[in-house]
Amino acid sequence: MARVALGLAYDGTPWRGWQTQAGGQTVQDVLEGSLARFLARPAATVCAGRTDTRVHALAQVVHLDTDAVRRDESWVRGLNALLPDSIAVQWAKPVPESFHARFGATARTYVYVVRNHRVRSPLTHGKVGWVYHALDLGLMRDAAARLVGEHDFSSFRSSECQAASPVRTLQALDIVRRGDYFLFTFRANAFLHHMVRNLMGVLLYVGQGRKPPGWADELLAVRDRKMAAPTFSPDGLYLTHVRYPPQFGLPIMDTASMLASHTGLAL
Repeated sequence: MARVALGLAYDGTPWRGWQTQAGGQTVQDVLEGSLARFLARPAATVCAGRTDTRVHALAQVVHLDTDAVRRDESWVRGLNALLPDSIAVQWAKPVPESFHARFGATARTYVYVVRNHRVRSPLTHGKVGWVYHALDLGLMRDAAARLVGEHDFSSFRSSECQAASPVRTLQALDIVRRGDYFLFTFRANAFLHHMVRNLMGVLLYVGQGRKPPGWADELLAVRDRKMAAPTFSPDGLYLTHVRYPPQFGLPIMDTASMLASHTGLAL
């Protein structure tokens, strides 16, 4: 058996997240169905990050074990011929057995795109989040700085989260403005279930002036999900990068261009 890594991009709008479940309609279900047809045998996959319903991915990484021998380009073209338009393999590469898509990742990066305008846009529906109250960049950056580092993120964790520990290291949380759009970039060793969307809820409350930046400190200390803001919409959330040790030599994708293409923004 040999191990193969795949780079995957998908529009999460039609899907109930990555992870297989009863009733199907997940990215994993569709990918494994296409793999079974391509290889003429079942194939189980492991991903780097289990994205939620309607969350997008520009650089999801998946591995599988197989005794089939295919050229890298054959993996890409063969699978894409079987996958729906909303899912596409970007690259394929043989990797050693020591590679693991989930446990081998050293960091994951998500970008959330928010349109801040008094009127919703039908052209960006499902592609970006929308907030009609004015947002203050300085206030949100102040709150963001308080969240960076190793913390117990219980206040930002879904009640359905199955992680053994709520402690995570948020390595970076950067916010920039591009006209009517705000881009929030989160990088961590790993994320809890709904963690990014719950962080977004708090940052947007602060940005609207509904809470002061110091509220972020209070939520970290209280460790109670019920005390934080509601979980924000999944529409503008993108998995944009997964980092692995360099010895694996995985391709680095131009996700900035992909994000600009998907959202229609000049980033």
